[in-house]
Amino acid sequence: MNTFVTNATEYLPILLHGVWLTVLTTTLALCLATALGLVWAIMRTSGIRSLCMPARFFVEFVRGIPLLVVLFYIYFVAPDIGINLTALQAGVLGLGLAHSCYLGETFRAGIEAVDKGQIEAAKSIGMRRPLMMRRVVLPQALRIVLPPYANNMVMLLKDSSLVSVISVQELTMQGKMLASSTFDNMTVFTLVAALYLCLTIPLNFLMRRVEIHLEEAG
Repeated sequence: MNTFVTNATEYLPILLHGVWLTVLTTTLALCLATALGLVWAIMRTSGIRSLCMPARFFVEFVRGIPLLVVLFYIYFVAPDIGINLTALQAGVLGLGLAHSCYLGETFRAGIEAVDKGQIEAAKSIGMRRPLMMRRVVLPQALRIVLPPYANNMVMLLKDSSLVSVISVQELTMQGKMLASSTFDNMTVFTLVAALYLCLTIPLNFLMRRVEIHLEEAG
């Protein structure tokens, strides 16, 4: 036990550098996924075929490809056509694109769950679609999609470990490098697991508090 504590104290500062990159990657990818997911959802629910079909095709296409392959394609294949990205940029783009498709379906379900009567009422008083979406539909859809959105956030945080395969030195990559140099697999990966829990548990708690606040406000 004393050896574990001593080694853990030595390893922790190294792994914390990886935690910073994990948080950065997750935050940037989540912002991209949220923005794109909202775009896909609005296109899918627009009722305009020229918008619905491309969005549906893209979502189904990306969801059908493993995230690891998406990352490999962006990092290793894209340079062949002149798109050169750093490992971090490729990781954020890959995670953001992949998770935008899942968030897009979540947002679409939330939009379609809004009471049709309120939409008809908004139309009857002359609201144009952009104003109706902003003032009537999206505020109500937010309450509906918050629980699955929180789940997607946690999944994105855990999926950020996959960017280690394209050499982003986030938490998982730092753990692998540290384990390979110390051969102390148990201590290193116990710390890695504990650090992921330290990130996901507060995130779940925070989102639950936000959800309760919205329910009370509603």
